[in-house]
Order: sequence, then C-alpha cells, then structure tokens
Amino acid sequence: MRKLLLCATAAAAALAACNNGSGGGQKNGTDSTANIAFNSYEQRFIDTLWKHNPDWATSVGFHKYDSVLIVPDSAATQVQLAFAQQQLDSLKSFDLATLNDANKIDYQLIQNYLQSVQWSVNELKSSEWDPAGYNVSSTFAFILNENYAPLESRLRSFAARLQQVPAYYEAAKKRVKDPVPELTALAIDQNNGGASVFENDFADSLKKTSIPSAEQATMLASAQAASKAIHDYVGWLKALKPEHPRSFRLGKALYEQKFKFDIQSSSSATAIYEAALQRKAFVHGEMTKISRQLWPKYFGQAPMPADSLELVGRMIDTLSVQHVKPEEFQSAIEKQIPVLISFIKEKNLLYLDSTKPLVVRKEPAYMAGVAGASISAPGPYDKGGNTYYNVGSLEGWPKEKAESYLREYNKYILQILDIHEAIPGHYTQLVYANQSPSLIKSLMGNGAMIEGWAVYTEQMMLDNGYGHDEPEMWLMWYKWNLRTVCNTILDYSVHVKDMSKEDAIHLLTKEAFQQAAEAEGKWKRVSVTSVQLTSYFTGYKEIMDLRDAYKKQQGKDYNLKTFNEKFLGYGSAPVKYIRQLMLGNQ
Repeated sequence: MRKLLLCATAAAAALAACNNGSGGGQKNGTDSTANIAFNSYEQRFIDTLWKHNPDWATSVGFHKYDSVLIVPDSAATQVQLAFAQQQLDSLKSFDLATLNDANKIDYQLIQNYLQSVQWSVNELKSSEWDPAGYNVSSTFAFILNENYAPLESRLRSFAARLQQVPAYYEAAKKRVKDPVPELTALAIDQNNGGASVFENDFADSLKKTSIPSAEQATMLASAQAASKAIHDYVGWLKALKPEHPRSFRLGKALYEQKFKFDIQSSSSATAIYEAALQRKAFVHGEMTKISRQLWPKYFGQAPMPADSLELVGRMIDTLSVQHVKPEEFQSAIEKQIPVLISFIKEKNLLYLDSTKPLVVRKEPAYMAGVAGASISAPGPYDKGGNTYYNVGSLEGWPKEKAESYLREYNKYILQILDIHEAIPGHYTQLVYANQSPSLIKSLMGNGAMIEGWAVYTEQMMLDNGYGHDEPEMWLMWYKWNLRTVCNTILDYSVHVKDMSKEDAIHLLTKEAFQQAAEAEGKWKRVSVTSVQLTSYFTGYKEIMDLRDAYKKQQGKDYNLKTFNEKFLGYGSAPVKYIRQLMLGNQ
C-alpha cells in the first residue's frame, strides 16, 4: 500500500539532488532525444495501464475509471495478455544504453511488470486456484471512504460499478477450479467481511446526500444485487468439493520465478534462504550473550540454563509479561507516534513532515485475515488523502489468545512495530516515494525495498540510542529481527522444501521465540501467500550492504541523514538499481 506526504523544502532539495544524480542529458552516453521519447512513452503506457486496471488506478488516486469494474472472464485475460505483449514490443524500440539512469530503472520496472503479467497468466495460473483473488469490496470501500471528490460524485461512481458485480462473481465461478482449501477459506472470510460495505455503509452514505429518492432506490437495489452476488459466491465456495484441490505450496520452479518477478533481487531465492540461515545463527549468538548479561538482574543466583535457546527463551518470556491491556492496544500505538517523531528530530536522522498526521484505526473487515498491522496511504495522484495505520482488533478474543498475542507485542516490541510500520518505516518511506519525480517508481514500488527499509530503520533507531541502549530492548529487537529472518526461512521451506506445519511451528516458537498465537497466524499467512515474506530480510540485507559500501566510498564525508534521504529519494525502486545510482560506477 502507498503512503503519505512529505517535506516541501528539505525533501524537495533531496529529491532534486537525487534527480540530478540519476543522470540526464548526454551523461554517460545517454541521448536527450531518446529520454524525451521514453518519457512520452511512459505517459502513454500509464494512461493505457489504467484502462486495463481501474481498481489499481483508483487505489493510487487516479479516478477517471472509478465507475469501471472489469469482469474477470477469459476475454479479459486475453486483453490483458495482448496489452502486455504490445507494451513489451514498444519497449524494444528503446536502446537501454541511451537512457539516463532514472529512465533505465523505469524501463526495467515496466519490463518486469509486463513479463510478470505474462508469467502469472500462462504459468502461475492463480486465477484458477485462488478464490480469494476475487473480491470487489476493497475498491468500493475506498471510493466510499476517501474524500477525494464530493460524496454524491463518489456514490454515483460506486453505483455505476455495482452494475457489474453479479457478472464479476459469475465469471469467478467459471474460472475457479481445484482451488486451494486455505485460500477458499480466506475468500469466504474476506468476502463476508466486505459485504457490509454494500449492505450498510453505502446506504448510510446515501442518507447524507440530496440525491433524488428515486435514484437512491435504484442505487440501493443495485447494492442489494451486489450483496446477493457476494453471498452467492461465498455459498458456492462453501459447497465446492474439488476432486483434486491444489496444494498451497508453489514448488521450487514457480517459487524461484515468482521471487524473481516480485522481489527483483540481485540474488536467487535459494541464495537468500541460505543467507537467512547464516543470519539466524548470528542472531542466536547475540541473543545468548545478552541473555547471559541480563540473567542475574531477573533471576538472581538461580542456575542459568545450559541450553542457549532455553536460556534466551526464559529471558524473553520474563520480559514479555510487560504489555498493555487488550483494550489499550490501539491507544498505546497512538501515544507512541509523537515519541518516535521527537527522537528522529533530536538525532537528525531524517526529515519528517509534520503537516500530514498518521491516522491510527481499527483494521477494516475486508482487510482482515493476513496481517495484524499495516499502513494504507494515498497514491501519487491523491497525496491529500488520509494515511492509515491499520491495527487488528483484539475484540472478542479469548483471554488466553489475547494474552499470547500481547506477550508477542510486549512493551518493547510494540515500539519496534511502530518504528517498522509507521515512523520512520513504511509511513515515512512511502511519503518520500509519493514525492519521487518518477511516477513509475511510485506505482510499481518494489516490495523488498519497502519492507527492507522498514526493517533497516529498526536497527538504525537502536544504533542511534533509541531505547537508551538497554539490553532488554536489544534482546527484543534481535527477537523481532529473527522473525524477519525466519519469515524467509519459513516461506522458502514451506513452499519449496515441503516443511510441515509441526516443523514450522517449532521453528517459530522454539527457534524464533514467538508466541503460539503469532506462530499460528504466521502459518496461516504462509498458507495463503508466497514469496512476500522473503521481502523483509532480502531488502534489509541489501540496504545494509549498500550502506556499508556507501559509507566506505564516502569516507570522512559520510553522513547518515544524507544516506537515508538520498536512498529514499529514488522512490520505491529495487535496491539493486538504487545501489547502481548511489555508488556510480563502483
């Protein structure tokens, strides 16, 4: 998801510097005529992209196609493939060597996207086995809730889209065959959760307008038809008894290909997996050292466990009892944001804009079921929209489950979560991304760079004294970082090496020291997603490697704030491309 707004002065200066550094004119053999032609092509590409992807357009703030809902039938798939091939053919007319650095990245991002579309349709074929891919609620909710246009105008776009909802779900029924059971369950939960947008929210919004009653009645009838289509789809999924349901595990060949397209790393999935195993061993060693240091403080003269994992586990369990009450979970997050802002300003780590506050809210029902916390922010066309920190609710949870969850997000880790998701993590990075001179880099942001930045900022904050350098905070950060590492190990092991649920839970609870509720949630996540969990460690590793190289290159002129702002100034591009720009020919 995309994020916030930024600085008008310092950020603009940083971005201008980035733009100048990214190459232009005749620099390095580039051709100004070729770059002008490519910039014109980019605009034509984006204009056409939105015609074929109206939901995506709406989500990033381009509202020309708000009233359009594409029915996902076989004809639409052929149109999608034709578009991808046509655009790939157009790219061939440009010689990459003649483009400046910024346009080279855009070229590669567009090419990767188009090739990914072809591969997804022709080889991955998730439209056949992922029923959760069919869900209209999110875009409808966006149109209803975001104040980018007068309410009546948005409601009429909403109503126009409603006309295609029944056909949308009929097409979905025809496409789905031998679905993954776990994805079927997710589809049922999320579609049921999103139905309230049509059954309640739309009607409530209509009451606030002066739209004629007859027109309102027609709109409401369409909403009822849409709601019925959703519930019919859910009922159809519940009754479906496929003879050969597909496993949620991708297998090595598909996994490596998806990793290549989604992560855009300079390494293979296998290489990143092996690096994660090495990192896990290092982190275990650091956690053992800290736990031995802390043991006398919390256990006095009690004998220290000989087994290092048991020692660390005992120490973490002791610290984890310090957490907020279930009903205070969201408010605790809200109170933490100003503290983070103050620390960053005091240490001069990064420019932050104070004009766009972060709105902490309960996670919407249509988003539930994958992650407990996330950021939703306006795209590059809609920078004035709200930025939300979505927090999963603990309402209605059994006492034992809530306690387990809160021990996982104890007073230390809750702060690290806020750094990661909000400031200076996702919220801050995506503000900069929306200010990038390149629309392509904002639209096709690289997930590994985005997640990697959030993980990188956790360590950066602690390295600069956040948490007063307390060993307790460092121990908990290593535990949190270990989760990032084990995300990669888990995802690769499950999808490529057929890791069982029992072994996965053991990895997460015994080797990554996670609570049972967190481990169960992660198992659910890895069974309904693939590759994305590797983005955290991959991006983090590549950013840390880049910073080390940049620091060495700059020598005595190295400055952390300069590195952070320059890195963010390139937009959400893959780290391997940012590295080329920041290090030059090195």
